[in-house]
Amino acid sequence: MSGLEPGFLVALASGGCAGVSVDIVLFPLDTLKTRLQSSQGFLRAGSFRGIYSGLLPVVLGSAPTAGLFFGAYEITKKFGSEYVSHSYMPFVHMGAATVGEMTACLVRNPVEVVKQRAQTNPKLNSVAVFKETFKSEGSYGFYRGYISLLLREIPFSFIQFPIWELLKKVWSDRQSGNVNPFQSALCGATAGGISAAITTPLDVAKTRIMLAEQGSKTADGNIFYVIQDVWHTNGFKGLYAGIVPRVMWITIGGAIFFGAYEKTKNVLIKMKNQE
Repeated sequence: MSGLEPGFLVALASGGCAGVSVDIVLFPLDTLKTRLQSSQGFLRAGSFRGIYSGLLPVVLGSAPTAGLFFGAYEITKKFGSEYVSHSYMPFVHMGAATVGEMTACLVRNPVEVVKQRAQTNPKLNSVAVFKETFKSEGSYGFYRGYISLLLREIPFSFIQFPIWELLKKVWSDRQSGNVNPFQSALCGATAGGISAAITTPLDVAKTRIMLAEQGSKTADGNIFYVIQDVWHTNGFKGLYAGIVPRVMWITIGGAIFFGAYEKTKNVLIKMKNQE
């Protein structure tokens, strides 16, 4: 594991850099995944046209979202590690990831709403989607699907971060030294791919809720109803719609995300120590 422990501001800046990097590079895969999961179908949702639709809110939201997550994650992990024995650290990582997600989703949810509506309606740009959402649904519209987003993100992070931390520890122990950013990136890619595959049904439900017509039962945000509805309508295939681009996106994204995070964190800490 890395021997450099970041403070809140370092984690905030490092997470912001990592979030922007991965979201810009892998945005087209996310667009294809969203269109595959849309209830209107891949072709009507835009197929391969305008695969960068919805990029603006992602660029604006990536830094604060990822920054807030890692800031909350690192502080909570540091606090928990002072009171929990080493053998129970996976539970600390789970708790830290939960706090991080609850914080980050306050920014991520509005970004997701605008992004996904722009991705499935290439005729409208992000600004137009933002205005239309606010006009028709008010501020509440930007938090449509917040609970379903948390129900997707928290289980995802419950799986991803303990695996990432465990893989780093095993690698660190075997080489008798801290993992470097490249090694951390490989650990992140593995953890991300596993987590993405397992939580795809939750992601499908979250996408359906955010894209649902206002006033429909799906738009109410009951994730269990939506999963059941997808199962009855499209079966197992429907619950795992978009799994290939999702796993690809998060596996590659995990490598970029965690690699960029560790690299930026190490650079910032070394700069701080040299002052």
